[in-house]
Amino acid sequence: MSRIVITGASGNYGRGLTDLLIEAGRAEDLILITRSPEKLADRAGQGCTVRYGDFDKPETLAEAVQGAQKMLLISGTRVGARVVQHKAAIDAAAAAGVKHIAYTSFIGIDDPANPAEVRHDHIETERLIRASGMAWTMLRDAHYADSMIVMAGPGVMQSGQWVSNSGEGLEAMVWRDDCVASAAAVLLGEGHEGKIYNITGPDLQTFREVAAIMAEVTGRPVTYVATTDDEQYAMFDAMGIPRRPVDDQSVAGIPWNSDDMVSFGRAIREGFLELCTDDVERLTGRPARSVRALIEANAEMLRGA
Repeated sequence: MSRIVITGASGNYGRGLTDLLIEAGRAEDLILITRSPEKLADRAGQGCTVRYGDFDKPETLAEAVQGAQKMLLISGTRVGARVVQHKAAIDAAAAAGVKHIAYTSFIGIDDPANPAEVRHDHIETERLIRASGMAWTMLRDAHYADSMIVMAGPGVMQSGQWVSNSGEGLEAMVWRDDCVASAAAVLLGEGHEGKIYNITGPDLQTFREVAAIMAEVTGRPVTYVATTDDEQYAMFDAMGIPRRPVDDQSVAGIPWNSDDMVSFGRAIREGFLELCTDDVERLTGRPARSVRALIEANAEMLRGA
């Protein structure tokens, strides 16, 4: 059995993935890398190997990845500053003899006209992976529905307004758990080398349509308010959200920066994220779950916001 190393294993994605791999009987094959090993003490108790590793300290990664044949590189959280971090992990994996690297990338990044700031991080990381000599699989995840419904949703419900610069642009938001299940399928399966998977939800929708579903399911008024890029910046500035990324900082439950979010909304508005596939079903054997289903699963929380 090949050993699998997972970066950022104490985050939400890493935890969900580790759960699935343990359920598959692979606990003893897992090497979990984190900046905070104390957060994964439970995983050591389940039979996993937990190692300290920090994207910002390349020397720690060289040791952390030893003995692995596969790696899942979970992208870092610092939008606009991730390429150097990811390069450290890629270089460490290649030097340690890792054979196959999978990466949590993002949809719609091939078009250089895509204005989303996240594009640069992901396209450059993919380029470094391809140049590394390792076999690769790109898991290009769509926009997490969880981000908009679970994290931003309570603020939307409190105000009764979904304010966005995404206009009437379409995207197929995806459950993070479906992205995690797709990654598990790649790590546990064979024949995924050299493949790009676009991990999306089942429906292309506008934020206006999603706001209407929230209103219908919760029984509370939610109005979609289309705004300009400048107005969106002003709103985030007023909330105290930084324009550039700050590690481990969240404001009103939102951990992002406004340069990222405003450029992201523009990318939706201009059609760069209008992509819908059945790759979740191809990888996991079951269809991707809908945004409506996520709203229904969190209806009580949203009503109580």
